[in-house]
This record gives sequence, C-alpha cells and structure tokens, in this order.
Amino acid sequence: MSKAGNLFVEGDSLFHRMDGAVKLILLLTWTVSTFLFLDLRIFAVMLSAGIGMLLLSRIPFRRMALLFWVLMVFTLINSIFILIITPRFGSTLTGSNTPLIPVGYDTISAETLFYVLTLSAKYLTLLPVTMLFIFTTHPSRFAASLNKLGVHYKMAYAVSIAFRYIPDLTQEFKNILNAMQMRGMGISRGDGNLWRRMKNLSLVVVPLLQSSLQHIESVSNAMDLRGFGTGSKRTWYMGMPMSRSDKWMLLLCVLLLVAAILLKGFWAEKFWYPF
Repeated sequence: MSKAGNLFVEGDSLFHRMDGAVKLILLLTWTVSTFLFLDLRIFAVMLSAGIGMLLLSRIPFRRMALLFWVLMVFTLINSIFILIITPRFGSTLTGSNTPLIPVGYDTISAETLFYVLTLSAKYLTLLPVTMLFIFTTHPSRFAASLNKLGVHYKMAYAVSIAFRYIPDLTQEFKNILNAMQMRGMGISRGDGNLWRRMKNLSLVVVPLLQSSLQHIESVSNAMDLRGFGTGSKRTWYMGMPMSRSDKWMLLLCVLLLVAAILLKGFWAEKFWYPF
C-alpha cells in the first residue's frame, strides 16, 4: 500500500487530536440523534453545528468534493423517486392534502414536497460529521483506539487496513480504466449507446478483482511473516491516552443523546409540517 494510501488529511485541529474511538462515538450519537427525528427545525440546528465543526477542522474542500457530490446525487435521485412513486406520501403523514404539481397519473402535494425537503435535510445533516470522522481519523490511531475500547486487535487492524485500501482501490480502478481506454475500449458519450458503454465499463471488474486479490495476498503474507495473530494482545505504535478534551466530548455525546431522546418523547414526536 502507498504511504499516502488513506483518506486522512494532516492537520492540528481539535478533531485531528481527538481520540479515534471518541470520534466514532460522536458519529454514532449524531446518527442516532438524526434518525430519531423528522423535523426540519432540528435538522437546521444540527446541520449548522455540523458545518461549524467541519470548518473548524480546516479540511480542504477538494479532498471532500467526491464524497460531497456522491451524497448530493444520491439525495437528488432519492427525492425524485419519492415524488414519482408516492406523490401523496406527505399527505398521509399530515392528514391534509394540498395538490400542487400534476404529473399525469396523480398530483404531487405540497405536503410531499415538504417531506422530501425534510428527508433531504436529514441526509445532509449526517454529511459534515461523517466527513469529519473520515478525513481527520488516522487509520492506525483509530485501530489503537478501538482496541483500547475492548475490540480485538485483529478486528481493529482489519478496520485500519480497510481505511487504507479504499484510496488505493480507487487509484487502481483509474489505472485499469485508462489502460483499457488506450487499447480502444470506449466508455465516452461518442463511443456507442449507453448499453455498450456500460458493458465496456463492466470489463474493468475482472482485472480490478484480480489486482485486489493480489494486494490481499501480499498483505496477508507480510502479516504472516511477521507473526501477526500469534499473541493474545499487541501494543500499538500510534496509541495515545485519552485526553481531557476527549472526556469532555464523551460527556457532550451523552448529553446530546439524552437531549434527543427527551425531545423525541415530549416535543417532536411526529413529522413537523408548519402549514
């Protein structure tokens, strides 16, 4: 694997210094809190807080651009499918129906449009903290943190390797694709119809799979030669003790989860529709 074969971005922000396991707990707490609600007001507050934390980490946007646009495209496609397949779904949640956009076989209601907006805000609320976790967490430090929490070191090391291998797999895909294009395989718009281009693109799968298996075998052999897995415990070169700020963040995670449960139980029980 390459030396830079991970998504970690060097930095000295609070989140770069934070223990990897604490960031995982923050991500899980944030995810659970988000999925408890269907309220645009809460998502607006959480999204603002998430963007604030992401800005504090000072991660260059170009490093996050791919993940950002993938989620945006997913959100857009999901919204279109909801509007086409269930144009009145929002009305079943609110008990009211305000016809707005005729689509031939039915009419999209204003309630469904607001529901789609709320659902999109839910997905976007998860994005900042997810990117914060991915791009500020060093794989080796994260593995050491997991092991410190009681996760077996073999499982922790597998997670570390997965983090490191994702960029290498992406680069290998690009290399194979470029090589096949140089040999005349067309995947561009002028190289035939969509079915032909998709068929040509699927041909990349076999060499990519072979290359991945070779990588796996090389890593496995190297680990076996070094006696990995023979002991019941292991030490970590990049392991770090939990700092005071990490403990404060754990406390904030607990408070956030408790606050979310209380809000869900006493205030925001159902889908919020202001009209």
